[in-house]
Amino acid sequence: MTPRARRQRGQALTEFIVVALALVPLFLLMPMIGKYQDMAHATEMASRYVAFDAIANNANSASGFKDPAQLAAEVRRRFFSNADASIKTGDEAGDFNANRNLMWTDPQGEPLIRKFGDVTVSFGPGNGPNNADGMRGAADRKPFNALPVYETAEMMGLQSGIYQANVHVTLGNVDQLLGNYASTYKELGQLSLSMTRSTTLLVNPWTAADANAIHQRLSHTLIFPGQVLNDPSKAKPIKDAVALAVDAMEWPDCFPGICSGKGPKLGELSYFDEVVPVDRRP
Repeated sequence: MTPRARRQRGQALTEFIVVALALVPLFLLMPMIGKYQDMAHATEMASRYVAFDAIANNANSASGFKDPAQLAAEVRRRFFSNADASIKTGDEAGDFNANRNLMWTDPQGEPLIRKFGDVTVSFGPGNGPNNADGMRGAADRKPFNALPVYETAEMMGLQSGIYQANVHVTLGNVDQLLGNYASTYKELGQLSLSMTRSTTLLVNPWTAADANAIHQRLSHTLIFPGQVLNDPSKAKPIKDAVALAVDAMEWPDCFPGICSGKGPKLGELSYFDEVVPVDRRP
């Protein structure tokens, strides 16, 4: 008689369990990795907030740059505090749980951002403390200023209008874990992790101190060639021809003598001014 081999039972299940046990530490790390990614995204959004604030508040605006300490306080409260915090003027985040994002904690509940002072704002490639440190000249200003007629770099703020805002966050090490956590997260205790995100904008061309500053920029021939039509001696023949063309296109709905002179206001920017009536001005 030929002996029959005994059937193997449970081998596949055993192999699956062994492989699954090897992956358990990775699965335990996934929540921490997700928290780090969430904080990195918040840091990026905070840098955008600081940079875009300079669009409304800069050297060319009536209010000037916002104080760096105020920007840092706003960033800490609005991006690194509790998600349901109210937006209030002059509000500052405190180093207690009511003001913290309770999702950003280690496995034992300790905050990954130990104190809000670990969130800092700086400016420019050199991480300077002042808004002026964030301004730097554009690399292409020389070709723009090669000829006097092309001095658009000066006018549009390209010479010193590149503005860089940085937000830096220092995270606490996960180094005081007890029990089973100690072996799973021991590598996180030596990271000394920090995050920095930067946003660079051309801020000056977006703002102006008043309406006259806007008119001055638009009056440049290179940007608005149509301004030459403000000269009556040059504009009348062109405007008359355009008015006749408009009348011809609108005929027969437009009767002769009624639509004469209804052509477009070529070169007349003042026609489009939005003037606030005197009785409605502050």
